[in-house]
Amino acid sequence: MSLGIQKDKLRFHEHGPDELAHYAKRAFDIEYEYPFGWKEFEGIHNRTDFDLSRHQEYSGKRLEYIDPGTNKRFVPYVVETAVGVDRTMLVALIDGYREESVEGEERVVLGLDPKLAPIKVAVFPLVKKDGLPERAANLHAALKKNSVPSFYDAAGSIGRRYRRQDEAGTPWCVTVDGQTAEDGSVTIRDRDNLEQVRVDEGRALDWVRERL
Repeated sequence: MSLGIQKDKLRFHEHGPDELAHYAKRAFDIEYEYPFGWKEFEGIHNRTDFDLSRHQEYSGKRLEYIDPGTNKRFVPYVVETAVGVDRTMLVALIDGYREESVEGEERVVLGLDPKLAPIKVAVFPLVKKDGLPERAANLHAALKKNSVPSFYDAAGSIGRRYRRQDEAGTPWCVTVDGQTAEDGSVTIRDRDNLEQVRVDEGRALDWVRERL
């Protein structure tokens, strides 16, 4: 859930006696509701001392742990939690994808958690004149220099640029516009709630970092 996966699409499934592996004392799956139904996302298994006992048996090496409080020896249990990066990313992609209507216009959004989004910020000059492209390019460079993955885009209308970044999962778009030249502020637009705030150009980097 800390990666933005919806709680109501996750559930636990306990393995019954006929599902348990021969070495397992107890096992649960975390299941996710994929478009094709509930399926395993992560497995959690109490493997008892099967693994280390087997290693001990065939290696001839003692793999016991000595409890410092009681001096008792025992072979530790292994509790295995198995989940892959590829499956986690698949679930995040499925969970984040949505199609919605905004003011009568359809938009496609990849609502990835900012931690997972490959591009954190897109920077746009509103128009290709009045020094706006240069200021936008400088902000883009400053973000990248400070390890914030950023994308510069000056092609097409501002609406089209927003839509491209929505589809790519970019959480925030920063626009350098006419007011920037007047007071040094830029517009930052949020992908999910579409709210726009004005932030001092010099604080844009810190504003993004605070939210990452």
